[in-house]
Amino acid sequence: MNATPLSSAPIPVIGIGADGWDGLGGVARREIAACEVLLGSARQLALIPLDETRAERVPWPSPLVPALTGLLERYAGRRLGVLASGDPMYFGIGVTLTKLVGAHALRVLPQPSSASLACARLGWALNETPVVSAVGRRVETVLPELSDGRRVLMLSSDEHTPIRIAELLARNGFGASALTVLEQLGGPDERIVHGIAAHWDHPAGDALNIVAIDCAADPASQRLTRIPGLPDEVYGGDGQLTKSEVRALTLSALAPAPGELLWDVGGGSGTIAIEWCRTDPACRAIAFERMESRRKQIADNATALGVPAVDVRGVAPESFAELPAPDAIFIGGGLTQDGMFDACWGRLRPGGRLVASAVTAESDALLLHLADHHGGALRRFQVYRAEPLGGFTAWRPQLPVTQWSVVKPAAAEN
Repeated sequence: MNATPLSSAPIPVIGIGADGWDGLGGVARREIAACEVLLGSARQLALIPLDETRAERVPWPSPLVPALTGLLERYAGRRLGVLASGDPMYFGIGVTLTKLVGAHALRVLPQPSSASLACARLGWALNETPVVSAVGRRVETVLPELSDGRRVLMLSSDEHTPIRIAELLARNGFGASALTVLEQLGGPDERIVHGIAAHWDHPAGDALNIVAIDCAADPASQRLTRIPGLPDEVYGGDGQLTKSEVRALTLSALAPAPGELLWDVGGGSGTIAIEWCRTDPACRAIAFERMESRRKQIADNATALGVPAVDVRGVAPESFAELPAPDAIFIGGGLTQDGMFDACWGRLRPGGRLVASAVTAESDALLLHLADHHGGALRRFQVYRAEPLGGFTAWRPQLPVTQWSVVKPAAAEN
């Protein structure tokens, strides 16, 4: 729920570029001149000439988000303004403030974003270019976006981000990719540097930069896409994982959509949670695993495959308390544990999906019982893989898997 507006007049949230005061229009200049208090980064505040406003200048504290409510309350009753980089609603403070006080309490005045300026310099179509942020995130987040011939922009957290990106690309089969680092776009100190990821030897430059990646994949590297069913060998661990073919069928039944939350119960190597999150940058997942060594492996696998934000928790269902209700649940381990299904079903939101897999006779019987009580669909899969047998080839059967998928009714009782 949005907080109560702190004043009758909307708070101006003014985008400012590296060109500073000269790049602002008349409306933005008048808003700044009318402010009694200006909030922003030290760099942004320094772009406003001293003779253009008498406003008290307050730099953002660190960490910022936990302090925002207190800052707004401290200056309630005074004419407050906020400075932001470029477009405040594009990975910017405008988004955070909107969640806090509501859109009606703000007047957002955007400037061109760094992504817009970068595409203008490079001749890239902005609407066709995905943008990934490394601000407050691991650089590995870009990995699911990479494919041969694709163009990607990455917002840097500091001057060291470009070299970290170059090293990441070289380690993951994209060392031939062309990198362009664009610094201080639109300002008098604008600078553009080009190079190849595997041979990147440029020293760290300006902290205000964006990195353009023109992806070129090594033909010998393993091809990993957002489509579920990644090769088993890309996962580290003790072999406790849902195999590639069954994984693809499981994700299809779970039916992820952007912004949805999955609970992966009995995470093993984290394959279901990881591939759920790889389907879209907005997808979220919590993996539950009782063994500490596997929890570490899930986190390592998630980072290596570009979704380091997967949340890894301990024993289920004890770890369910106070977590947000999921849109979908996969039970891949612990199905026969007393109370496991009831705990999962009770926390699943109405209209949410639950998918469970069974490979033992005991868990198979439980799925038959649950399906009889709750409905849903039962399927059984048998996968065969070709393996050498002497000088010939034989089909080796994998363990058959029973899958139950069900949607929780809107009026379901826990």
